[in-house]
Amino acid sequence: MMNQRILDQFRESADLKMQAAEELALPIAQAVELMFTALSNGNKILACGNGGSAADCQHFAAELVGRFERERLPLPALALTTDTSIITAVGNDYNFNEIYSKQVQAFGQSGDVLLALSTSGNSANVLAAIEVALDRDMRIVALTGKGGGAIGAMLSDADVHICVPHDRTARIQEVHLLTIHCLCDGIDVALFGGDAND
Repeated sequence: MMNQRILDQFRESADLKMQAAEELALPIAQAVELMFTALSNGNKILACGNGGSAADCQHFAAELVGRFERERLPLPALALTTDTSIITAVGNDYNFNEIYSKQVQAFGQSGDVLLALSTSGNSANVLAAIEVALDRDMRIVALTGKGGGAIGAMLSDADVHICVPHDRTARIQEVHLLTIHCLCDGIDVALFGGDAND
């Protein structure tokens, strides 16, 4: 019985990824172009999210600063989820909803990109970060699910919304991780050409 449950989890994940590939290939490619342009112009990428999405932010930043699948120069990416002193100070002295927006105010500049992750599309602190980023003339790449929530409603045509067509958090997170790998691969190819496996 447990074996069957595990098989069902794998099948649901695989089926969603095939469905999402058809719907999300274009916005993922648009996100790669947005990030490539920013990095080419000397700008950086900031990333924020909560829980599993916070881990995805750190994963993304690690792939850019370190490497994805090829040796190259480090690329400027910063996960806003990692400095516990900033997060706890802002959460304690101000409000937990400001833990990312204050960091965007501190580090974000015109031309930078904010990678905003929220499986529901309604995370208050991510929404606050997006508002500040837009005020600072930054572009947004949002990874959401469940219809996109409030985040989907606040983005402009200059931003990119990658909304996983599913309502289950675990499945959305699995597609978000694959999307992050697609972004890293696309950035490497756009910046450096060729194939990492060539």
